[in-house]
Amino acid sequence: MKDLFGQIAEQKDIATGIRILTDKFPGAVAFSTSFGQEDQVLADIIWRNQLPVRVFTLDTGRLFQETYDLMDLTRARYKQPFEIYFPETAAVEALVKEKGMNSFYDSVENRKECCYIRKVVPLNRALQGTKVWITGLRAEQSENRHDMPALEWDEARQLYKYNPLIHWTFEEMTAYLEKNNVPYNRLHDKGFVSIGCAPCTRAIEPGEHPRAGRWWWESSQKECGLHAS
Repeated sequence: MKDLFGQIAEQKDIATGIRILTDKFPGAVAFSTSFGQEDQVLADIIWRNQLPVRVFTLDTGRLFQETYDLMDLTRARYKQPFEIYFPETAAVEALVKEKGMNSFYDSVENRKECCYIRKVVPLNRALQGTKVWITGLRAEQSENRHDMPALEWDEARQLYKYNPLIHWTFEEMTAYLEKNNVPYNRLHDKGFVSIGCAPCTRAIEPGEHPRAGRWWWESSQKECGLHAS
């Protein structure tokens, strides 16, 4: 597979890079979108170029109304289907029964437990049978993403992880959205850069790190576990 890594590393056009992977792994390439700005760029590229990629999202049950509005707007704009994966009902019911609705504020461990139940488990289910997982990660987003390559091997999930926007700047991303009139979450206009669950996301102040609005009560790496190495 050395040739595959080389082809992707040398490829500057995202649509062509995705096409290389869909040709190599037909019917087994999936893109996970959270409907953030990065993901809207990739969704536009995938659907504009009619690439054979399965698109899915995770609904934790605690998303902003603006995120749900964008889901409907995106569906209407592109006329393309995407799958929605929810947490296991029994696991959420047990968590809330034992620790309450907002246990994630009490400790880092509780917060990671909530993320695991509402995000990681559904993601793993969504990726079953997948050979390539496309993400909207960018190196600028957080310190532990700085050294991520465009294509990497996810040992835990036994699949390739393709991060086509990893070297894009924030300015490049927003320029693409504007140029192509791509719909985006209106919370971005109100200071929200990284948007997750409503109870765990706030707008950031000028000069703050882009991920400062996620789990702002913690001094962590601002990760939920979806992209843990």
